[in-house]
Amino acid sequence: MENWASKELEHVELGDARRNKRLVRIVEDLAAQPTSSVPQACGSLAAACAAYDFWSSPYFSPDDIRDGHIKSTIERVKEHNIVLMIQDTTNLDYTTHRATSKLGYLDNRNCFGLKVHSTFAASIEGIPLGVVNQQVWARDIEDLGIAKKRHKRKTEEKESQRWLDALEQTQELIPSEITVVTMADSEADIFDLFNKKRPKNSHLLIRGTHNRKVNHTAEYLHEAIRANPTCGKLVVSVKRNPEGAARTAELIIRYATLEVDVPQNHIGRSQLKPVKLQVVLAEEQNPPDGVSPISWLLLTTLKINSFDDATRCVKWYTYRWLIERYHYALKSGCKIEELQLETAQRINMALATYSVVAWRLLWLTYEARHNPDVSCETVLDTVEWQALCVTITKNPIPPEKPPTLREAVRMIAKLGGFLGRKGDGEPGVKTIWRGLRRLHDIATTWKLAHQI
Repeated sequence: MENWASKELEHVELGDARRNKRLVRIVEDLAAQPTSSVPQACGSLAAACAAYDFWSSPYFSPDDIRDGHIKSTIERVKEHNIVLMIQDTTNLDYTTHRATSKLGYLDNRNCFGLKVHSTFAASIEGIPLGVVNQQVWARDIEDLGIAKKRHKRKTEEKESQRWLDALEQTQELIPSEITVVTMADSEADIFDLFNKKRPKNSHLLIRGTHNRKVNHTAEYLHEAIRANPTCGKLVVSVKRNPEGAARTAELIIRYATLEVDVPQNHIGRSQLKPVKLQVVLAEEQNPPDGVSPISWLLLTTLKINSFDDATRCVKWYTYRWLIERYHYALKSGCKIEELQLETAQRINMALATYSVVAWRLLWLTYEARHNPDVSCETVLDTVEWQALCVTITKNPIPPEKPPTLREAVRMIAKLGGFLGRKGDGEPGVKTIWRGLRRLHDIATTWKLAHQI
């Protein structure tokens, strides 16, 4: 676990080799004990002070930190023909941190913090590849009333512009031979996003919400897509969420090609033309009692000529929740909202650092599921996997060969409370980050005892 950070951040340029090394050290410490406070993770007062000083540095910006990880993410992206670029926005709430300056309002004038919009890359198999873009800002409390008049403002004057900016940067970074599919939830159902000029390798897959006017006898989108016959059924896995437990759902699929009209209240409407989109509707007709049925209205620029094309879009959309798990890892795993820092700028610096850690936690979770049989030495060194095996098996003599990645991750998860029963499935991010904290202490003790 201590070697990966230097490889991940080999492209970082903070203006001084010592700063580059300090970043690597901080990331290594935080990743080894992701749920710990900064002083606990760093291991000493001097190291903790060095981390806080690093985040206060005037010589580089948060984006300089992110740039190293983004470059490594792009290298991983190049190994795939098609990649999913998932966009989403979250809040970092510091309302109770009264001493922190330069924060902005969140959902109302009584909640304060930062807004974070991330673009997270994933393979079409659902393996997290890393962050490609991250925008952080604080809302000015004086703008609170202006938000009510947002329909009278141009998109570039609204927060909605973040979706277009992230798409533009994604298109600049990804090589033209790789197909990029930008995905987002219904908040990104913006006409200007669909109307934005894109290169041939760039596509959109957005969950629709607005009942837009279309070129159909039914006149409006929701009715128009339901007027098309069903073309088949698809069974999908629904992940556990605050509204219910994990389950499977049978979805009825419809698809059609429709022209979406320019919104009536859009500024400059007379100069714009309708946009042709493929529309996929996936609906659950017989949900379990007490469960709201799934209804996904997907708007895409991808070609859909068959049931297989439509179900491919639905399957890819199920991976959108990866970015929610990424934000969960940042908040609950890395405890980014518990940092006691003095300014929004320092929080942003810490966020850029923890973003690498959160990605690594998520990657480890899903890499073990998709490549279970590779050696665990791809992520653990000899001391770590030996200490892990000895602790779990209670045999003082470690095995001669390292366990597989899946076996090692399950053992790490057991340190974090994972029971590993027949019906438990694979461990999640939460038990893995708990286990990593314990493994760090166990491996340190094992190393001292054997003087390795």
